[in-house]
Amino acid sequence: QVHLVESGGGLVQAGGSLRLSCAASERIFGISTMGWYRQAPGKQRELVAVLTRSGSTNYADSVKGRFTISSDNVKNTVFLQMNTLKPEDTAVYYCNAKTPFPSSYEYWGQGTQVTVSS
Repeated sequence: QVHLVESGGGLVQAGGSLRLSCAASERIFGISTMGWYRQAPGKQRELVAVLTRSGSTNYADSVKGRFTISSDNVKNTVFLQMNTLKPEDTAVYYCNAKTPFPSSYEYWGQGTQVTVSS
């Protein structure tokens, strides 16, 4: 059962842009937040950006001003616009969705590789 499907990763040069997409299955009911995490080799997974149902956003300090999270609620899809990419942004990016009711649960995408060359 694949509930989150990511796309948009790839190889870009520093200063370039990418847009990641994550489509959520309608099987997921009552999503409270959707977001993006990333994990670089040898590093723990870290939050990149989160978007709540009410429209609030939260970004990692390292990406503020460069990345923007948004959603298309009709298509049940969340995006991550990544501008002015740096080599430090290289990582596997994972889509995440949280559903607190009736009990807490998390869904994860399969991950998409983003590689930024210098």
